[in-house]
Amino acid sequence: MQLIRNATIINENESFSGCVLVDGEIISAVIKGDIIPEGTKIDEITDATGMLLIPGVIDDQVHFREPGLTHKGDIATESAAAVAGGVTSFMEMPNTMPLTVTIQALKDKYLLGADKSLANYSFYMGATNQNIDELKKVNPHQVCGVKIFMGSSTGNMLVDNTETLSRIFAEIPLLIATHCEDEGTIQANKALYKSQYGDDLPVRFHPLIRDAEACYKSSSFAVELATKYNARLHVLHLSTAREMSLFSNRLPLKDKKITAEVCVHHLWFSDQDYEKYDNKIKWNPAIKSAADRDALIQALNYNLIDVVATDHAPHLLREKEGNCLKAASGGPLVQYSLVAMLQLAENGCFSREQVVTKMCHAPADLFRVHKRGYIREGYYADLVLIDPSKKWKVETADILSKCAWSPFEGMTFSHKVEKTWVNGKLVYTDGKVDRSVRGKRLLFDY
Repeated sequence: MQLIRNATIINENESFSGCVLVDGEIISAVIKGDIIPEGTKIDEITDATGMLLIPGVIDDQVHFREPGLTHKGDIATESAAAVAGGVTSFMEMPNTMPLTVTIQALKDKYLLGADKSLANYSFYMGATNQNIDELKKVNPHQVCGVKIFMGSSTGNMLVDNTETLSRIFAEIPLLIATHCEDEGTIQANKALYKSQYGDDLPVRFHPLIRDAEACYKSSSFAVELATKYNARLHVLHLSTAREMSLFSNRLPLKDKKITAEVCVHHLWFSDQDYEKYDNKIKWNPAIKSAADRDALIQALNYNLIDVVATDHAPHLLREKEGNCLKAASGGPLVQYSLVAMLQLAENGCFSREQVVTKMCHAPADLFRVHKRGYIREGYYADLVLIDPSKKWKVETADILSKCAWSPFEGMTFSHKVEKTWVNGKLVYTDGKVDRSVRGKRLLFDY
């Protein structure tokens, strides 16, 4: 039996001093105060005095690049970065090589996860204009959802056939997660700016090409389809103030059919940062104005936005070179997402309890993840211990993603992940990852 004692536990919208008992993989008791039941046999004690203890983060949107793109990252390297950042479970996207658009490709990826992942894992099935029969074979108890690229991005998986989209929303019972940017609007904007300024457009044009109208037009269409067919829709990486009008906070999360996600970079950066960071903050959808960023933070506090994730998408630095039409979109974030959100909380954007709700509880509730996302008796012991007063700087040498860079390099954070447990096993401590630990496949309570 493990005992984590004298922690400040942040869980289920409250903070309290307490202890957690872990029996093997499972949390056996959550205790307010420090009185341990008499006769409890303790094999190992972690003194968490002065520390925060939270459930492990569940990141519902990552790109770990395996199979086929492993020069950028792979399941082993990126899951190591994840646990070092307090992310104990992830849901990975289908735009790998081969694309995860057949049941066989999905099975193969789960075998890779079992063999290599230090964190718990699930993989999305990808939609195409032709594979609806494969989508129907997906087991909702064992797979997080179906991913639709309703805007072109890395991987050439654009689904732009209206009849196909209608069938997916009408016939697929799983959660449907969408990347929403209208391709026609993007191409028209691109042609306009190229005609005015030539082909060598700097990165500041990226949010003008992939603008708020492109996002809203696609997101509103996805919401229209989900409403028409009563489908479960989760709109990923929202980036604009305008899109917030599409979502509601009138129902508790468990009853919502249409839900929303924002990524850390859209809460942290604005278009004013392109001059400093250049292509290192080039994502799809694009980082937009400070007003958009502030509206996203407000929407998070008002529960219009349900989940915070990363869209962790490593590229080598050489792939990030060139103008905004050539440089790859995406970047690594999973190692620093939690500390970045806690920094925003310290800056007054939201509370620590809200960070835990949006990064741990809400993904578990939204995806109906089996016995994860909370510090509760009988749940898996996915836990993170954080020092809330240890200022530290992100150094290049400490980056665990294979691409070996971060947009947060050189930044100083006020919170530091000290320990991470996955299924009761200590996988990260004292700056070191235990690469012998393996996570489990996530299961879903449908």
